[in-house]
Amino acid sequence: MLEIKQLTGGYVQLPVLKNISFSVRNGELVGLIGLNGAGKSTTINEIIGLLTPYEGTIEIDGISLLSAPEDYRKKIGFIPETPSLYEELTLREHIEIVSMAYDFSVEEGLERAQPLLELFRLTDKLDWFPINFSKGMKQKVMIICAFIVEPSLFIIDEPFLGLDPLAIADLTNLLKKKKKKESQF
Repeated sequence: MLEIKQLTGGYVQLPVLKNISFSVRNGELVGLIGLNGAGKSTTINEIIGLLTPYEGTIEIDGISLLSAPEDYRKKIGFIPETPSLYEELTLREHIEIVSMAYDFSVEEGLERAQPLLELFRLTDKLDWFPINFSKGMKQKVMIICAFIVEPSLFIIDEPFLGLDPLAIADLTNLLKKKKKKESQF
C-alpha cells in the first residue's frame, strides 16, 4: 500500500505540491490526471525518490525512503514515459543488471522474464542492443524489467506511449492479472 500524508514538495524554492494526502491500496489501479503543470510528474518524482519532500511522508507497505532506502526502492517498479536503456548492453544484460540490482540471481531474473519476453514477442531479441529496437520495443524492455522485480507498487508514466495496439492489450491484461492477484491479499 502507498500512503502519502500531508506532502509538500517540488523543486528548489517552488512547492508544486501543497499538503496532499492520498493512499493506494493493494490491487488498486489509480491514474493521475490533470493539466500540464498540475504536479503529476512531481508526485511521481517524490514517490520514486528523485525529489525530497519539504514536508510530509511517503510510505510503501509501511516503509519510507528515509527509514530503509534499499527496501523502499525494491517496492517500486517504475516505467518512465521515455525508455532509458544502456546502449552498450543487450536485452539479456539489461535483465541481468536488474536482477543483480534487486538482489536475485541472474538465472531467476531470466526465468521471471521468460513469460514476459514471450508475451511481448522479444524471446528472439535477447542478444540485441537497444540501437536495434524501435521505441515501442524499448518500452517493452522497460516493462519487462519493471515486472521481473515483482514490486508492491507499479508507477507507469504514459503507459501506452510508443506501444503497438497488441502490446497495449498485453500490458492492459498484465496489469489486470496483477491487480486481481494483489486484491486477493
